Amino acid sequence: MKKVFSLILALTLVLALAACGSSGNNGGAGNNGQDSSQTAGGDASGSDAVDVGSLVVESGKLHMSTNASFPPYEMVANDGSFEGIDVEIATLIAEKMGLELVVDDMDFNAALEAVQNGKSDIAMAGITVNEDRLVNMDFTTSYATGVQVIIVPEDSPIQTVDDLSNAELIGTQDGTTGYIYCSDTPENGGYGEDHVVAYENGSVAVQALLAGKVDCVVIDNEPAKAYVEANPGLKILDTEFTVEDYAIAVKKGSADMLDQLNSILKELTDDGSIQAIIDKYIQA
Repeated sequence: MKKVFSLILALTLVLALAACGSSGNNGGAGNNGQDSSQTAGGDASGSDAVDVGSLVVESGKLHMSTNASFPPYEMVANDGSFEGIDVEIATLIAEKMGLELVVDDMDFNAALEAVQNGKSDIAMAGITVNEDRLVNMDFTTSYATGVQVIIVPEDSPIQTVDDLSNAELIGTQDGTTGYIYCSDTPENGGYGEDHVVAYENGSVAVQALLAGKVDCVVIDNEPAKAYVEANPGLKILDTEFTVEDYAIAVKKGSADMLDQLNSILKELTDDGSIQAIIDKYIQA
């Protein structure tokens, strides 16, 4: 009887020790699992950790749809690669998420549609948040401020924003807020669709201005400066058309992706990375 009792006691101790060991191993495995799934912007130490791989359209990649004719935010470098403020910010975001950035260049409207349809993960192209876009997309917090200006020939009678009402034709980039504002009805502060021509990109719009096909071009200030510098005989009016905030667009309802991006943007803002990139391309 003593032998049986001793055997039972020994077996109980072994099982107890095994249970303790199993608990410790599970805890270690759980911690390791959390560490391996840690992503920038997520709290890997808690239950809110997000598997970044489940958020993107292609494993290991962060697809950014853009229109790479919007200097200095996105443009094609001499070697055929992409560069600019948005490209560099997106590169840092991808690195924080443990992903490789893929830049998908297309026209502006297609870039917005790509993120709406889930063909790209994010859209960055100097995109302004407005009520119409919020119906079809979600947006991060703003990471930069854009100013819409007016490009005219140096001898143009258009000297202020008020003079736009006298313009026969206003050139814009298709799908941009410049087009949206200008093509709106006069009752809403616009000039009517009949007085606005939408072009594929800003460069084509400026070429139309040089050819006398439009009287002016409404476009963001930074690309406007690049276009004017490259095309003698043009100038930017001193008065601003409007001031806007740029943000990153994601597919509607992508709450986890939005949380990741906002957290990373805050980190990049707080450590000065975003401002350093902007200062690299835009001298005050």
